[in-house]
Amino acid sequence: MKERLDKVLRAMRGDNLDFLFIYADREHGGNFGYLTGFEPRFEEAVLVLHGNGQAYFLLGNENLKMAQYARISAEAIHVPHFSLPNQPMDTESTLEQLIQKAGISEGMKGGTAGWKMFNSSLEDNEKLFDIPGFLVDALKRVIGEAGKLRNKTALFIHPDNGVRICVNANEAAFYEYGASQAAACIKRVLDHLEPGKTEMELARYLNADGQPLSVQTICASGKRFTNGVIAPRNKRVERGEAFSATMGLRGGLTCRAGVVAGGKNELPAAQEQYLERVAKPYFSAVAAWYSAVRIGALGGEIYQAIEKSAPKQIYGWYLNPGHLTATEEWISSPFYPNSAAVLKSGMMLQMDIIFSVPGYPGINGEDGILLADQELRTQIREQYPGLWERIQKRRNYMTEILGIPISEEVLPLSGLCGYLRPYLLARGKALYLRKS
Repeated sequence: MKERLDKVLRAMRGDNLDFLFIYADREHGGNFGYLTGFEPRFEEAVLVLHGNGQAYFLLGNENLKMAQYARISAEAIHVPHFSLPNQPMDTESTLEQLIQKAGISEGMKGGTAGWKMFNSSLEDNEKLFDIPGFLVDALKRVIGEAGKLRNKTALFIHPDNGVRICVNANEAAFYEYGASQAAACIKRVLDHLEPGKTEMELARYLNADGQPLSVQTICASGKRFTNGVIAPRNKRVERGEAFSATMGLRGGLTCRAGVVAGGKNELPAAQEQYLERVAKPYFSAVAAWYSAVRIGALGGEIYQAIEKSAPKQIYGWYLNPGHLTATEEWISSPFYPNSAAVLKSGMMLQMDIIFSVPGYPGINGEDGILLADQELRTQIREQYPGLWERIQKRRNYMTEILGIPISEEVLPLSGLCGYLRPYLLARGKALYLRKS
């Protein structure tokens, strides 16, 4: 935690910031939790961090007690404005006065950090704020016209130099717990998938000891989102239809999608070429991604490798073919056209290629890996031998069984990395690369 604080303070000095105003709510607490060790359960919260290391918590009614458990030394200031609607707002101070109590004053140069940086080519992205307007307005009034307020979320998550984009051995061990749990949950769903079971029945296997989710759980069969419902429904699985399951925890997400069938003879006649038209090209793209990622590669090179393997004009993928992950499922992405972002040791990356081929069900095989140089690999091996053993088993499975060549720098964080079963009822069969 001290290493994290030191990294943030160095970045603040590099940006000439007097303070950072780090916002969090129930869904957007990653940057706040990075320094504090906790995130709000249902309220809002702010950590005010000054360039000299002085810190203040701005906390609502039910979050105030968490200050004593925080992993950063900070003075707590009660801000009932952050509490739930109609809870007591007993305070003799205005919001501006409460912000001033946190050491913020006129003329200071400050940055806000919520969860999102912007990358528009048409706007000044640091003047687009991702935290509530009532806080931005109050901050601007406090620091005045002479002060400068900017969106500095990029300080945490920018794929080039964000302080959070690379993890150490301790953080890797923490995050692998979530990534491996998510994969184990998806594996249980696949093992119990049968026609006639309901989505809700299968979703019961997406249970990870009460750990917090990073995304909405998906367990869906056939046509999705009927009546706007995103969560698992009381719908029965039918043979021959599409199926997908997604589980995301702190450290990684695993997703699997395919068809509820044991072979092409169980598919509708119009979809009999599913394996050739969709599944095999998808697996080739996945294998190309795992084979291409390495320390020193440019994000644009990986993007181009996927475009070469599976042209988006044919296979309909649109979003970035992968991204950085950690506490949040998606921090930011170095993978976009002509990206000069350099892949570094300590980056946790999620393979995230999504095909959309008209007339065919989808397929998906998302999982995460860690890039680690010799020093980081040695630290993991010596400090976390159990983790190291799991990683070696996963690497062996990917290279020897699935035939996917990967760099020694690629450490799989999920037990399902590379495993793709297009016919979900054919439990003993998975796609692999033939050795030439």
